[in-house]
This record gives sequence, C-alpha cells and structure tokens, in this order.
Amino acid sequence: MSDTEATELPRGIALAWGVAANPQRGPKREMSVERIVEAAVELADADGIGAVSMAAVAAKLGFTPMSLYRYVTAKDDLLLLMQEYATGLPPEEHLELDGWRDKLRALFEAQVLCYLRHPWMLSLPITGSPITPNSSAWMDAGLTALEETPLNADERLAVALAMTGHARWCGIVQAGYAEQARRTGLSEAQVSANEAELFDRVIEAAEFPALRHAIDEGVFTSVADPFRFAVERSLDGVATYISGLERGESHAPPHSWLEVDAELEADRRVREAQKAVREAEKALRAARKVERQVLRDAAERVAKAKRQG
Repeated sequence: MSDTEATELPRGIALAWGVAANPQRGPKREMSVERIVEAAVELADADGIGAVSMAAVAAKLGFTPMSLYRYVTAKDDLLLLMQEYATGLPPEEHLELDGWRDKLRALFEAQVLCYLRHPWMLSLPITGSPITPNSSAWMDAGLTALEETPLNADERLAVALAMTGHARWCGIVQAGYAEQARRTGLSEAQVSANEAELFDRVIEAAEFPALRHAIDEGVFTSVADPFRFAVERSLDGVATYISGLERGESHAPPHSWLEVDAELEADRRVREAQKAVREAEKALRAARKVERQVLRDAAERVAKAKRQG
C-alpha cells in the first residue's frame, strides 16, 4: 500500500490496519493505541459500552484525556478499534471440518460466543461494512467455506451474510437473557419462566390466538433452540439450491423487494396517514378489550342471577 493510499483511509480504519502515523510527541511513559484499546475493552466488558469515554480510559491508564487524543483522535475511532479487538480472528479449527455446511455452522457458533464474551458489541450501530483486518478475516472465512460450491460470488456473499445475521440475532437475545439473569440473580431458566408467566397473564386467545396457542404449548419454557433450528433450515435451503445448480438448473438473480421511493417516504401526508392507521389500530385493540370485559361482566351477572333465582 502506498503512502498516498494510506492517507486516504479514515483515521480509525488506518489505525486498525497499522498504517496510521504515530504521534511525534506524547507522554513519557509508554503509551500505544493497543494499550488504549485494551483498556477500553476492559471497561466495556465490566460495565458496558456506556462506561467507555476518553476520560475514563485515560484515568484507567493513568494519563490525561489529551494524551489519548494524540493516538486516537475521536471516540468513533476508538469504538471501531474496540470492535476490531473484540472480534478477533475466526477459529482455525473450522478449517479442519469437512464440507461448507459444517464450516459455516462452526463460524456461526464462534461468532455467537464472541458476542456473549463482549455483549457491548451488539449495541454498536451498523454503519456499513467494517473494513478492518479481523472483520475482513471473518468475511473471508465464510466465503472460503463456500468456495468449492457452484454458487456465484453474489450468492456466496449472501449466504455468508445470512449466517452472520443469524449469529448477531442469536447473540442479541442470549446476551439479553444473560444480563437479566446477572442483574436479578436468577438463572436463565428462571428468567424464562417469569417471562412465560407474564405472557400467560396478558395474552388472550380472542386477540392473539396463535400466540396463545404457542404459550399453552410451552414454547417460552421449552429447551428447544429456535436459533439452531433457524440456522439448520437456512442451511437446508442453501443445500437444496446448490443441488439444483449441480443438476444444471438455472436461477434468475433475485432483485431487491425493499425498494423504497425516497420522495414517497418523505412525503408528509404519507407519514400522517401511517400515523392515523397506527392510532386506529390502537383504538381497535382498546375497543376489543372493553368488549371482552363487558362480555365477562354480563356473563358474571347472568350467572349470579341464576344462583340467586
């Protein structure tokens, strides 16, 4: 990479790739981007991303905030470097597995573990593809796992991104339950049981028939893993698609079904209409609730009159 190319990189990305210039002057005691990032990650692991500030990191290292700014000039750059550090490299063990499916499954599991070790990563906004070494290594690993399949480049990327999405969603939910268990002192099973009890109290078949049936079937306390099921069925779909390609079947490239007309989206009258629909739906739910209560009261009065008669 030439000096000209390096200077065109955003500061955070340049730091991640090790091509950013180090400050000419700094504190006499040893200071480095690596030490700053490690201290920030330790703070986030202990107390969440909200505990991370330039001042807090500086205090942990025994320096002034201005000393840090000589190395990391913006908090957004620090967050990017923290994410890169916590992401790490994909496990080499997945390379020893046979077949694209086992390799992708292993990468999925490793990504979920990464989120559980560093749940604060899940609160960082997604502003585009993180063009950093470790994140690139994970993407490369997913694409490499699919290299011997007949999928084209677009399809390989789509499958790799789907697995990443599964891992992130699984991480969000599992990390949330783990945090709830930590704060309450309850086990994750107890947290699920409490949640099931709350659902049982408020969900009625007349308004939410399918959800009520699922509750009665015990889905919220089931030991079945919905995330594993979703991953395996996604892999089933990819396997079926690959089998079709191997049989010579052709598939037209899919087009986006999320095309949004920016002008229509921004139109004030459309937004007002959408708001009116939401308010009407809310009013309808409230009316149905009142209706159910009136019917229960009427049934109780009829029953009481029969007992008295």
